[in-house]
Amino acid sequence: MKKFLSTADVARFEELLANSEKIVLTCHVRPDGDAMGSTLGWYHLLKGLGKKPMVVTPDQPPRTLSFMPGFREVAVYTRHDPYCQSLMEEADLIICCDFNKPSRQDQLGPLTRDAKCRKVLIDHHQDPDHFCDVTFSYPDMSSTCEMTFRIMAAMGLYEDMGRDCAECLVTGMVTDTRNFSVNIKSPDIYEVLERLLEKGVDKTRIVKEALMTRTYGSVRLHAYALSEKMEILPRQHASIITLSLEELKQFHYERGDSEGLVNTPLEIRGVVSSFFLREDEDCIKVSARSINDFPVSLVCGDLFGGGGHIMAAGAEFHGTLEEARRMLVEALPAYDKYIKGHPDRIDLW
Repeated sequence: MKKFLSTADVARFEELLANSEKIVLTCHVRPDGDAMGSTLGWYHLLKGLGKKPMVVTPDQPPRTLSFMPGFREVAVYTRHDPYCQSLMEEADLIICCDFNKPSRQDQLGPLTRDAKCRKVLIDHHQDPDHFCDVTFSYPDMSSTCEMTFRIMAAMGLYEDMGRDCAECLVTGMVTDTRNFSVNIKSPDIYEVLERLLEKGVDKTRIVKEALMTRTYGSVRLHAYALSEKMEILPRQHASIITLSLEELKQFHYERGDSEGLVNTPLEIRGVVSSFFLREDEDCIKVSARSINDFPVSLVCGDLFGGGGHIMAAGAEFHGTLEEARRMLVEALPAYDKYIKGHPDRIDLW
């Protein structure tokens, strides 16, 4: 396995852990499998080492991840803000997982940024803010969970990893790579997976729970979105799905019900980029995915001030759903130059 971690950063992190007892693990708003996997992975490891860790999330994690060990121990800021605030204020160390700037934590961000204790960032998104004492930032990494394993191993903590820790890390790797089909730039990831499976992890169960199991309402919502709301732009080899608040309410939408929807149009032969625009109470949530290195991060950044990975990005737009859709449709032809090769023609019939 290739070594890329800074020896000095690993040593500094080891020192901070050794001198800390109360440790808060936190992540980005609307936490996904990688965010929950990395925070809960550290939670289980540090608890086994005799520390007093606590996971604090900006808002409620999706119930699709409730199978993860430790899920019910998570403190949610939007539900228990005084308690979460006290945890942040009393912490000896805060470990920030899977986000590159405090603004990605919404209302929890200022608490993280202004906390007096030491902070460590572990992330794989581009252009991190410098708000932590130690920063592990590797955009080429498949997931924050893969990076977390590498850091733990570099610290000599592999033997201290239990099955719960390993299960959380595999969950993050599985979800961020869509079961090892995207975001993989090094074959080393399979060695990482092998070492985690040695801990007794049931990968088949994780794939089923995280990627293949939905509620009745979620299945109906996906079916409606794909059959009635998916719009194909053949010349741009792109797909756009829009869902309004009214439509979400029609299917009794709950957090996580639309998870993975943005990926489905990429299964259509010839589609290179997929955009999902979902109306929220205060803004339009934009999710984007692509294949063949088409830079949806650039599109999200240019149009909506968002960002992310080249082929997995997001943003928030403060306007109407139709305004966001129209902006996207009108702007996409300018990005045709980034379409590589000669994608298959999309036959609409």
